[in-house]
Amino acid sequence: YAKIVKSYRDLPKLYNQWCSVVRWEKTTRPFLRGSEFLWQEGHTVHATEEEAKEETLRMLNIYKDTCKDLMAIPMVTGIKTDKEKFAGAEETYTIEALMHDGKVLQSGTSHYFGQGFAKAFNMKFLDKDNKEKFVYQTSWGVTTRMIGGLIMVHSDNYGLVLPPKIAPKQVVIIKIGNNEKLDELANKYMEELNNNN
Repeated sequence: YAKIVKSYRDLPKLYNQWCSVVRWEKTTRPFLRGSEFLWQEGHTVHATEEEAKEETLRMLNIYKDTCKDLMAIPMVTGIKTDKEKFAGAEETYTIEALMHDGKVLQSGTSHYFGQGFAKAFNMKFLDKDNKEKFVYQTSWGVTTRMIGGLIMVHSDNYGLVLPPKIAPKQVVIIKIGNNEKLDELANKYMEELNNNN
């Protein structure tokens, strides 16, 4: 940013990236804590504190709405304690997916950095008043952990269950009774459904 941001006219800068991340993990769990995972993250710089804080909360709400409205996962949002916040952040906000057993799964974060990194890396710009100022920064991200949360919230011992807005097919056949003729009829309907799709 120090090389590309020179004037208030260059701001805001909003970057979004998808990348694979590899980290050392002693114990892995599919989708929840893997040694390699897909990460969507954003990094932004702004001229004012107000713009940066607004962006931090805007992204938190986009993540929350995506989980709630598209993935049908109940979410709790909040701010992390000073001990839990991202290193270098002034504030870290989180979306926590509510699991069926009452536990929560951290599913995404949004960070307000203020000017800490800007001062450390000399990221300045010339403002409208012709004075040199430090930028304000944010960062936010989610990972494939959201898929793990989706599976934990909706699926059961019989297999994967997807919520209506993302399920490619929504079919449930329930047999009532237990005889050969009923089994044949149910299997015939399932076969027809599979052949038509």
